[in-house]
Amino acid sequence: MLTRPGRAPADAATDAPSFRAPPTARARKFLSYYRPHLPLLAADLGCAILVAGAALAFPLAARWVTQRLADAGATPAVLPDIYLAGGAMLLLLAAQVLATLFVDYQGHVMGAKMEGALRKDLFEHCQKLSFSFYDRHRVGQLMSRITNDLHMLGELYHHGPEDLAIAALKFGGAVAILALLDLPLTLVILAATPFAVAYALHFNRRMGAAVARSRERIGAINEQVEDSLAGIRVVKSFANEALETRRFDAANAEFLASRREGYLSEAYFSVGALAFGQLLTLAVIVGGAARVVQGGLSVGDLLAFLLCVAVLVDPVQRLANFARLWQQGWTGFTRMMEILDVRPDIQDRPGAQLIGRARGAISFRDVGFRYEDHGPQVLSGVSFDVRPGEFVALVGASGVGKSTLCALIPRFYEVSDGEIRIDGTDVRDITLDSLRRNVGVVQQDVYLFAGTVADNLRYGRPDASDAELEAAARAANAHGFISALPKGYATDIGQRGVKLSGGQKQRLTIARAFLKDPPILIFDEATSALDNESERAVQTALLELARARTTLVIAHRLSTVRHADRILVLSDGGIVESGTHDALIARDGPYARLYSVQASF
Repeated sequence: MLTRPGRAPADAATDAPSFRAPPTARARKFLSYYRPHLPLLAADLGCAILVAGAALAFPLAARWVTQRLADAGATPAVLPDIYLAGGAMLLLLAAQVLATLFVDYQGHVMGAKMEGALRKDLFEHCQKLSFSFYDRHRVGQLMSRITNDLHMLGELYHHGPEDLAIAALKFGGAVAILALLDLPLTLVILAATPFAVAYALHFNRRMGAAVARSRERIGAINEQVEDSLAGIRVVKSFANEALETRRFDAANAEFLASRREGYLSEAYFSVGALAFGQLLTLAVIVGGAARVVQGGLSVGDLLAFLLCVAVLVDPVQRLANFARLWQQGWTGFTRMMEILDVRPDIQDRPGAQLIGRARGAISFRDVGFRYEDHGPQVLSGVSFDVRPGEFVALVGASGVGKSTLCALIPRFYEVSDGEIRIDGTDVRDITLDSLRRNVGVVQQDVYLFAGTVADNLRYGRPDASDAELEAAARAANAHGFISALPKGYATDIGQRGVKLSGGQKQRLTIARAFLKDPPILIFDEATSALDNESERAVQTALLELARARTTLVIAHRLSTVRHADRILVLSDGGIVESGTHDALIARDGPYARLYSVQASF
């Protein structure tokens, strides 16, 4: 499959989970989703038993009618008995129809509810996973697990118990009736069963492998589509529509190959089940007729035998359907568990404390960090203090760890060494929720959600009033352009804010952080997409806000941090300079050199 440079065509499952639940635990997890629906499951199985019982009663009723005709002869005297038997069979048919209707409707509703619960659990778990998980995994693959995989799992939850119950009752009941009618002929039929089971298991395994491959391939297609459509402006700017189509065709062809293999195994499986049923019918017709000639079987018994064989074929077909659903559903469950088995590497410590509104003091003590356990060191031995309400700027060349350092404060990543404290408390001893409610982050990668301007502003504070929305927008110099939009704050901005300019989107994210009103603000290149006029306005608002809260600003434009209380200069070796703008310029060190380079442009 064609891939973009630097990206491996691996499924999300290729990254080893933090732990793997044993088979018994997975089985318990699988069955646990039935617990809220046990009354409905019991009713569903009860109706399935009724369906199976009615199916078994029909051959017996037909045998009784035939036997009654043989015993009493074709005379009008037997008509009342025949009509009575017909009425009883109609009642059985009505019960069977109603039971089947209940199973098909309520059973599917139960399966849909369980599928919804599974999807909710998986989505909630994905929300708990840290940035490092999403650094390694692809959105398209995760979407495939949340959507496609769980649909077939819902079908298994619904059809699995009823198919097994009906198949077991019909098979056991039919075999018992056949044995009572003619044991030798029944043994001949049962002798063929092991061969049919072996045949089914063989192609069942092949179907399972094919299903797993097709799930991986559809995940790759989702990934390809998500990647290409999300970057459609880049695609078109390079006139690479044909290249993206070729990449999609390659992924689609691999998916088709996996489906073709699965369909071939499924076809062999289905043909085998059909052939088994037809062979049984043929054996009964020939063998039963011979037994009638020999006097070991009556014509009525032969008719009942044939009808029971027809009933016996249905369990085989249901088991074939169950095997298909099992392979597809269990594969989906396994892929879901591969995500649920990943333990969040950042979570609340035992005894973590809730904090109210923090004062905003931040302390780094010998902080070291690496993205992977055996990866290169990104930060090493970083120590500094930020006073409550202090405005601190972080500057330095790209790649020295400025954004990483700030991402450690709200625990987007966990420190490898040392500790970070807020108001004297290790951030690992504060609940994640209360920690992150005290920290507002405007990231370099601007992200807006589909919806209105007001929806995006209220994302950090859903209960904010319209007046508070407008105040935050004014502070971020966004109210002017918002008012000029067709519907003002009620204007839909499209997926990822596609209807706005880069500067407008960035000002909205700044306003969103202002509305959250946290005591600690982190701006990661937050003004990089603004024009000079907007940048000056945001700087003024930022300085005003900084008086009441601790503010960390990461900036490549050094003009944005000239008024900072303190500037920390980072290099590969950590913090190499610290001071005000004027003091650092006078020192004529790394900061002065960075500033002079920018001033020359």
